[in-house]
Amino acid sequence: MGVFDIGLVAVIGAFAYAFYEQHTKTKVKLANANQSSDDVRVQLEQLKQRVATLEAIVTDKSYTLKDEINRL
Repeated sequence: MGVFDIGLVAVIGAFAYAFYEQHTKTKVKLANANQSSDDVRVQLEQLKQRVATLEAIVTDKSYTLKDEINRL
């Protein structure tokens, strides 16, 4: 094994290590993004439930009656 071969193995090893390091960083970023999107989905579902509750209150006949009485 000559000097050229050793240099070639070192360069290939450096590229392989850089690729592995970048792959690991990307994997961590994707995991964090999935966690973040799950949190957003949970918050969105909670907001949908709150809006549905508010719609039920506002469309209730007793609420409309109170509003009409207050206008008089």
